[in-house]
Amino acid sequence: METNNTSNHISHKFDQEMEDLRSKVLKMGGLVEQQISGAIDSLQSVNAIGAEEIILRDHKVNTLEVKIDEACTQILARRQPAASDLRMVIAVIKTITDLERIGDEAEKIAKMALSLAEDDVGFNSRYAGIRHLGAHVLQMVHDVLDAYARQDVDAAVKVVRDDDQADEEYQNLMRLLITFMIEDPRRISEVLDVLWAARALERIGDHAKNIGEYVIYLVKGKDIRHLDLDEVEKDILS
Repeated sequence: METNNTSNHISHKFDQEMEDLRSKVLKMGGLVEQQISGAIDSLQSVNAIGAEEIILRDHKVNTLEVKIDEACTQILARRQPAASDLRMVIAVIKTITDLERIGDEAEKIAKMALSLAEDDVGFNSRYAGIRHLGAHVLQMVHDVLDAYARQDVDAAVKVVRDDDQADEEYQNLMRLLITFMIEDPRRISEVLDVLWAARALERIGDHAKNIGEYVIYLVKGKDIRHLDLDEVEKDILS
């Protein structure tokens, strides 16, 4: 009986550790969402103070990544998890790496906003496409974190598919900005800042897609990277 009680205690403690891990990832995700939203707002309003706050807060995302990574290492060393629990730890390690990189991209956008503010440049109406791209990738990040929290494969697949739209919006915006530079060479410096911000947004979409793939791996045990998504959907959603 004592052995059973000890076993149950260990099992309960392990479940608590896994739930704590999940909560920390969602906390990091929520912080990253705030960073993206704030960076986009500071870019559109050319707000130097807001941009500086985003840059200063990036260390919080980095600190959380280190803490979660250390917790994963401890679990792997002490618990030696198997099957779905091992997949969870692996998915967490991969997810926090992408979340940290999303935080880095948000910081880049804030730096572009700061550059525009220092040059005393307003947000030209021809940059409006970046608002839509920003809203789209922010929604992708929100949706993929929700998919992670609920272990929702359907929602994860949708985020993976949504990245195609983000790529298309980025390409259209890039063509527009290049045309703008050709038409008015005096604006090349400011347009390049906006272009780099758009590139950062496109990369955020890529990282959200990656996390969607990790959710699918977590739930289904299938690595879908480099696979045709239509075939994957037939396989895992049928």
